[in-house]
Amino acid sequence: MKKSLLALAVLGAISGSVAAQTNVTIYGLIDVGVVRESGAPAAGSTTKLSSGIANGSRLGFRGTEDLGGGLQAIFTVENGFQADTGALGQGGLLFGRQAFVGLQGGFGAVRLGRQYTAFDVLMGAVDPFFNGLEGKAVNLFARGYVSRVNNSIMYSSPIIGGFQGDVTYGLGEVAGSSAAGRYVGASVGYSAGPLYVRLAYQDSNTVPAAGVGATPAVLAGSDKNTVLGATYNFGPVMLHGAYGVTEADRGGRDTLEFKDAMVGVSVPVGAGKILANFVNRSDDIGTADARFYGLGYLHSLSKRTTLHTSYGYMKSRGAGSRGYTVGNAIDAGTGSRGLEVGVRHTF
Repeated sequence: MKKSLLALAVLGAISGSVAAQTNVTIYGLIDVGVVRESGAPAAGSTTKLSSGIANGSRLGFRGTEDLGGGLQAIFTVENGFQADTGALGQGGLLFGRQAFVGLQGGFGAVRLGRQYTAFDVLMGAVDPFFNGLEGKAVNLFARGYVSRVNNSIMYSSPIIGGFQGDVTYGLGEVAGSSAAGRYVGASVGYSAGPLYVRLAYQDSNTVPAAGVGATPAVLAGSDKNTVLGATYNFGPVMLHGAYGVTEADRGGRDTLEFKDAMVGVSVPVGAGKILANFVNRSDDIGTADARFYGLGYLHSLSKRTTLHTSYGYMKSRGAGSRGYTVGNAIDAGTGSRGLEVGVRHTF
């Protein structure tokens, strides 16, 4: 009996030591609503129950371990799912939203795995719709936009005098070509008081299905995006803005240049917030020109539960822009107009 009590005491001491040095958090979000899509060129209107309108529904685990001397091991695995059907998101990946491990300390952080791009973080920060809802700027802004990158190595610097930067390299892992499937990205930003400003760049290469496994692999083309975005909080209203240039190369054809500009506002009103933005696109030959308008409203029922409604409208101005669609955080949409009403709960 005494030996059993001693063993339990030792186990308790070990458990307490581990708990003191290791921290694991389980978190999640469920977002569901009714979406009405219309204006599809070759199909009728659609009404559907959708998951991930404002933010993708998810279940995640993140943790840190204290290694001593200010150094920590970190990890995150985050599953995306469709709350309307129970299916896995991100093409059926188990941890399709994020899956990485790394180290952080006074030098910053280094992470390895599937991660959000610095470009995605920028758009989420400067878009009044935080890159979700039917009014998200990326419905039109930044052709070739990449939100996550596989096989990536990312370094994030510490904040020094309000400045902070990130560098990402994603390995293409295609035999015969180090460029095929490769991703390169970087960003640098400044934040102080009411001002936030950030510059981001990404170069994303793609490989056609026939090229995968070929020796040497054939590079299909690339999108090079450069975006400057900012927000300024005046108190009663926050002003949002971004300007981007995309160079799109498709298999040796002449490079097309797209220029995108976004301006928006977010206005707190009691327990809610009004959101609005406008995006204009032009290209160097005028075939893909378009305009996008977004309007939305968020209403907080509590710190964790929010009602949302939003509307997006795409106005094509060139023959090459007629296929542009209005979508939300997860769904690309089917037509030139989208209207939704939904609820988001975090835990």
